[in-house]
Amino acid sequence: MNIYRSKAPLRIGLAGGGTDVSPYSDLYGGAILNITVSLFAHANIELIESEQIILSAMDRGEEEVYDWTTSLPINGNLDLLKGVYNRIQKDYGISKQGFRLNTFVDAPAGSGLGTSSTLVVAILGAFVEMLKLPLGDYDIAHYAYDIERKDLGLSGGKQDQYAATFGGVNYMEFLADDRVIVNPLRIRNEYLDELENNLLLFYTSTSRESAKIIVEQQKNVLQKNEKSIEAMHQLKEQSILLKEALLRGELFKFGQILDFGFQQKKQMAANISNDLIDDIYSAAIEAGATGGKISGAGGGGFMTFYCPGNTRYQVIEALKKFGGEVKPYRFTRHGLITWTVKS
Repeated sequence: MNIYRSKAPLRIGLAGGGTDVSPYSDLYGGAILNITVSLFAHANIELIESEQIILSAMDRGEEEVYDWTTSLPINGNLDLLKGVYNRIQKDYGISKQGFRLNTFVDAPAGSGLGTSSTLVVAILGAFVEMLKLPLGDYDIAHYAYDIERKDLGLSGGKQDQYAATFGGVNYMEFLADDRVIVNPLRIRNEYLDELENNLLLFYTSTSRESAKIIVEQQKNVLQKNEKSIEAMHQLKEQSILLKEALLRGELFKFGQILDFGFQQKKQMAANISNDLIDDIYSAAIEAGATGGKISGAGGGGFMTFYCPGNTRYQVIEALKKFGGEVKPYRFTRHGLITWTVKS
């Protein structure tokens, strides 16, 4: 029996985070700069003899088994896996064939690197590989967004699905009616190597439920909270500044622009930062980082710091007292990859 595999990279959001969330992106247009890294969401579909559907999140130790059906129950358990299956079954039809769907993500859920959306892209990729569906990158990314946000009703933005599908360094524009334009950036290798060397990825060993923070952010826009909306305007401007600095190789500006964004981000919703995050940020700055940010919606998870020169080593030392983990990574140039293992 064949095995259909896929993997999609997680991303570091560098600038503009939150402006991809409706209703802000519908009303004002959003813009984000992000880059994918060598941490992946993996999905494998293995055809089996019995007429069962076996779902397994290997990293979380969760498994569910169902007799073959065209619609799996959305009940809070493995819903991302079920949501993709249900939608593919509805739109394309899957013949009565038992299978095992295994998933694994290289970073914890709620860590701020886009794990949930990237996992949806990976699962979708495995089904696209199995069924040989004629879907391009934009199709897959939008399909993943539709499943997560509309079918499953999960709050969030649009950048993660597109970053996971396209991969690399991208400047993304988010417009009304769910329109997205992905602009891949051609960055000189030495600029990327220096950025990779200087950008520290630190896991705070805490996770958060991004949906609650995002719902508050959406409410602030709907209620025309001027402070919150102005902060989002500034974050959109930050993405343009950071894009220009990266294209020109002006990495000496990087930390300052990140710090500007961090201060703005905290104005968007109440729980984006907290005492622990502020203490970690202050310690990194005192040790030589020139700026940093919270990954994803905020509230916990990963933080990134720009450490020019050789300051990364002092920053790593300074962060040890917080009990987190500095996560090694490399930038990736590719997005979603799928392949078949023939038995």
